[in-house]
Amino acid sequence: MDLLKIRKPDDMHLHLRDGSMLSLVVPHTARQFSRAIVMPNLRNPVVSTDLALAYRERIVGAVPEGCRFEPLMTLYLTDNTTPEEIDRAVASNVIKAVKYYPAGATTNSDSGVTDIRKCYAVFEALVSHGMPLLVHGEVTSAEIDIFDREKVFIDLILKPLLEKFPELKIVLEHITTKQAVSFVNLAGENVAATITPHHLILNRNDLFKGGIRPHHYCLPIVKREEHRLALLEAATSGSNKFFLGTDSAPHEQMTKESSCGCAGIYSAFSAMQLYAEAFDSVGKLSVLEAFSSVHGANFYGLPVNSEMLVLARKEESIPDTLGYENGCLVPFRAGETVKWTLQ
Repeated sequence: MDLLKIRKPDDMHLHLRDGSMLSLVVPHTARQFSRAIVMPNLRNPVVSTDLALAYRERIVGAVPEGCRFEPLMTLYLTDNTTPEEIDRAVASNVIKAVKYYPAGATTNSDSGVTDIRKCYAVFEALVSHGMPLLVHGEVTSAEIDIFDREKVFIDLILKPLLEKFPELKIVLEHITTKQAVSFVNLAGENVAATITPHHLILNRNDLFKGGIRPHHYCLPIVKREEHRLALLEAATSGSNKFFLGTDSAPHEQMTKESSCGCAGIYSAFSAMQLYAEAFDSVGKLSVLEAFSSVHGANFYGLPVNSEMLVLARKEESIPDTLGYENGCLVPFRAGETVKWTLQ
């Protein structure tokens, strides 16, 4: 199969940032995806419906002329989020989910939830509206090994949460372990997961090949090869519980290549080529469309896209950097090649 034609996909987990960086990265996503679930962890978090609507306008303003792309917004959950704010979000018709960051878990998560029990009234509101809760599934306790934080989160936080709110729709974002795959498979139909391209391609050895590789550092951190293989099996299984979410997270080059580099991999520049490469590696291109374009839309109750995307089996070089007004980004696979090209 040298030419692959699929329904235009949706990115169900995306960081776009703001300002001049937003203007750079939106076109990269818009050329490949019809819609995207946009994360709310800006430096000033998107904690209200009004902030989400204003952010959406800035995103729409960065979409290239003639390109059809719809940002689907989220709210940043805090200890102080109210059920009334959830009602306003649902009424907006453009806010599709609420994002739960444990405080301190990742980039711009300092305003996140300190005690999940403070959010029970919000979860009741989400259940009543059928709105999903998007979960960054890591504990933040210093005594827990960074490679175990997802597994511990599932056992200590997520399982008890579902026992208390069994009808709550949950997306466990950017899963990284075989334990997460097992949890999602065994849970009800109200539980799903997104999988990134970099977690399908990298294992933890890739963090240290030839020295520390800051552009392979993300949270949740990449894990052992056995976990990468479990993710690849889940993504290519055809199960509607797993769908595409790049977690593409742009950071300025200087902040990645510093003494304390930021967590995040910028994969949006070649996201669908990377997914095609991963699926092709196990002979499963036939299920890429379902993973990319159908499962996520169905979970969110959205119509499947009618536009098409075409990829060709042809190597394409990835630039070393991507410049913008205030600096530059280093994309995933910078200076290397991908095996597929967008037509």
